Amino acid sequence: MASSPPHPATPPGDHAGYMSHALQQARLSPPKPTNFRVGAVLLDADTNTILATGYTGELPGNTHAEQCCFMKVAAQHNIPEEEIGSVLPRNTMLYTTMEPCDERLSGNRTCVERILGLDGAIKVVYVGVLEPETFIGQNRGRRKLEDKGVEAMSWVNDGSGLDRVLRHAAGLHSASGPIYPCLAVRLSNT
Repeated sequence: MASSPPHPATPPGDHAGYMSHALQQARLSPPKPTNFRVGAVLLDADTNTILATGYTGELPGNTHAEQCCFMKVAAQHNIPEEEIGSVLPRNTMLYTTMEPCDERLSGNRTCVERILGLDGAIKVVYVGVLEPETFIGQNRGRRKLEDKGVEAMSWVNDGSGLDRVLRHAAGLHSASGPIYPCLAVRLSNT
């Protein structure tokens, strides 16, 4: 698979490092009143190789960060996005700064549907925060992933600057209230 070399600044299993890389991607997303600024990293955990990165609005078509990662892998292999599960390594992990969506106002396929459509290639999704109810109400993305056997690990704000970046992710939505990181699961460095 044509991909990036191993990430030089992030040792294998350094979940904080990969979430930081996803947060860097989120910063690239242009602020708009109609979406959150989200970043994602798709990783081959066996080789510590970043397969793709993405951020909200990076590619044409009202794209989400996770969707951009998948579209890039599809383009690398010249296959439809729906077929990338056949080329992704079996130990692929997804780091995303916000819970994958389970509803899209645009009518586009949701990020949860995209993840579940990958034939089990992604078994773990690291989530920065649950999606606030700003646009669609309650997002059940994390629960839907877990119901189908995909582990959704929550990030713990350990003073690493996540609060600052999450405020940045909210961009123009600060009036809608604070965004609180999930505190359910502490990530290990293994």
